[in-house]
Amino acid sequence: MSVTHTLEADVLRRQDPELADILLGESDRQATTLQLVAAENFTSPAVLAALGSPLANKYAEGYPGARYHGGCEMVDVAERLAVERAKALFGAEHANVQSHSGSSAVLAAYAALLRPGDTVLALGLPYGGHLTHGSPANFSGRWFDFVGYGVDAETGLIDYDQVRTLARNHRPKAIVCGSIAYPRHIDYAFFRDIADEVGAYLIADAAHPMGLVAGGAAPNPVPYADVVCATTHKVLRGPRGGMILCGSDLAERIDRAVFPFTQGGAQMHTIAAKAVAFGEAATPAFAAYAHQVVANARMLAAGLAAEGLVVTTGGTDTHLITADPAPLGVDGRDARGRLAAAGMVLDCCALPHGDARGLRLGTAAVTTQGMGEGEMAWLAALLAGVLRGETESQKAREEVRELAGRFPPYPG
Repeated sequence: MSVTHTLEADVLRRQDPELADILLGESDRQATTLQLVAAENFTSPAVLAALGSPLANKYAEGYPGARYHGGCEMVDVAERLAVERAKALFGAEHANVQSHSGSSAVLAAYAALLRPGDTVLALGLPYGGHLTHGSPANFSGRWFDFVGYGVDAETGLIDYDQVRTLARNHRPKAIVCGSIAYPRHIDYAFFRDIADEVGAYLIADAAHPMGLVAGGAAPNPVPYADVVCATTHKVLRGPRGGMILCGSDLAERIDRAVFPFTQGGAQMHTIAAKAVAFGEAATPAFAAYAHQVVANARMLAAGLAAEGLVVTTGGTDTHLITADPAPLGVDGRDARGRLAAAGMVLDCCALPHGDARGLRLGTAAVTTQGMGEGEMAWLAALLAGVLRGETESQKAREEVRELAGRFPPYPG
């Protein structure tokens, strides 16, 4: 734990020792286990400092220069800085940085472009689509008529022929490309072509790969999509939140869909933290980090395959891996529990073309800690040993603790 964290913990312990214990317990959990959840990362101390800054006190409904509250002079500067950095980082004409999450960014995109009852074509949930891509439990599935495309049964890759056929048959108002569990790059140029052919808006939900895009390790959807929705955490390594990128022609519609249609006051401390993260992501060091994330994921995927797990699509282009542990005699839910007991924290996910649950894991956080391909090869062997029952959970937990100790998330 850094000196700053220690001082903050001391203040909180005097004021609220019960909550201080909870925060310190979580800090210890993160420092002694391996965070392999694909959607998680460690922010920098600078991002954490912005999150805990006096900007948390400021109410700032509206946009810079047009607020509904007084005293917004400095938060206007902070938001403009975040917007300009996001535009420069991703080559976008317009950026809205107020969305509280990736889901709220998608909600705003739909609100700007669609009306209830419109048809939307998106990756089906069984194949890695997000809740906002048509789940009946989500606003998207209740308000719009979603048609789901899938992946090839043999390769696990998006079935682009099916996408084209469904688009021509259903003539959707919008096409969504993006996933929470698809480990390969998406062909944005193809989606642009088919959207133009059928007269649809193209929405790229790039919550997972956007950090890789920032570091030059993944294709940029901005030149192709009408609207790009993303999160500012995950590989981008910023605070929990969302953002929307679009052309100048849609800027006013997007801004009004965020505020006042779907959100109220902006979280200015989070927006300031986003500005910090965008600045960090524009550096050569971050570019090197993004490429190392991918190298680590490819090594981990290859190691898991060598150990007998079935890796979806045969590998990965990104930070994300999905794999079926069934050949090792365990299903995804049981595997997740065994690995958690051993200090390896990851997720379950649906597997294409079946009812089984697989594992979804990512390399963003462990790469932030400084781990490389050697640690990924070791990790694949340890993970498989736990699932096969060859390595006891307690022994594995000790090995994980030792590795995490050598690569602390916040050194010093």
